[in-house]
Amino acid sequence: MATGKGKFKGWHDWTGYLAEQGEELAAQVRRLTLKDMVALSRPGFQVTVYPNPQEFFNAEALEYVRAWQRATADNPVGVCGPIGPIEQLKLVAAMINDLGIDVRNGHFAGMDEFFDVETGRAIGLNHPLSFAAADLGLCFNRLKSELRMPNAHLHFPTEKFEPYTAVWDDAGIEWDLVQGGQGDTKHIAFNDPEQAIGAYTFTPPTVQQYAALRTRIVELHPATLIQDARHSNGGEVSQIPSHAITVGMYEILNRAKCISIWHPGHHDGPFGVRLTTFMISQKLVDARVPMSLLALHPNVKFNFLGPAIADAGIDVH
Repeated sequence: MATGKGKFKGWHDWTGYLAEQGEELAAQVRRLTLKDMVALSRPGFQVTVYPNPQEFFNAEALEYVRAWQRATADNPVGVCGPIGPIEQLKLVAAMINDLGIDVRNGHFAGMDEFFDVETGRAIGLNHPLSFAAADLGLCFNRLKSELRMPNAHLHFPTEKFEPYTAVWDDAGIEWDLVQGGQGDTKHIAFNDPEQAIGAYTFTPPTVQQYAALRTRIVELHPATLIQDARHSNGGEVSQIPSHAITVGMYEILNRAKCISIWHPGHHDGPFGVRLTTFMISQKLVDARVPMSLLALHPNVKFNFLGPAIADAGIDVH
């Protein structure tokens, strides 16, 4: 069994998984073209490539709108959304306002939020890195008041898990969609690989153990800290909180009718997106590659911005 001895010592991550699998798997993944990845579609897993950013982000925004269009007082419909990608959020607001779509019976759950270990609390709306503040500013506060869902229908994770998990457990809400991106650690939300400590000192969690993880506070993988800094504050890693609160794999796998992942080309790299596409298509599931657990779900979509997905392999430049 693996002992957390991949490239990042002390973590049971994708580098350890690849080291265990050997070069044959890596070479097979590396060779995949966009056409090959589309061909990896199977029942329950659909791969789509978009030719330009306009079609890509419009399609992403339409997922929100179409879900909330179906919401009624008797059948409220929820969407769980990410902070990466976020380019779709302004489009969601524009579509709803311009078409006069009533989304008052819709619900929204933020995927995650940074956690301040010194205060023991989620960072607040006044913090410049607040995900909840970004969701509100880019989308919900732009909606016309007569169309907008009430604040009580907006659910953001905090250090007090119960209200957030209760909404996921509410059988009266149809969680139509979990939409997200993929991080360098192959995470969805902040479901990073586990550290090689405690019960996982010598072996990674089993798939069953990882799939059962609920909303929780996590310590972020070093690669995630670097990625967040690159996207959020010019690469100043020291400003990025070391911990976060994340929706769990349990909620994602057990409550969402559809899981839709959007790859714009500036989150995980060319090899990483190929790896998870291949693993899900072949139902290769390993807790060291969190995104691979989506192979357990019956309705998963991978969406690629074609021109932004470079070839994999060595290219010194």
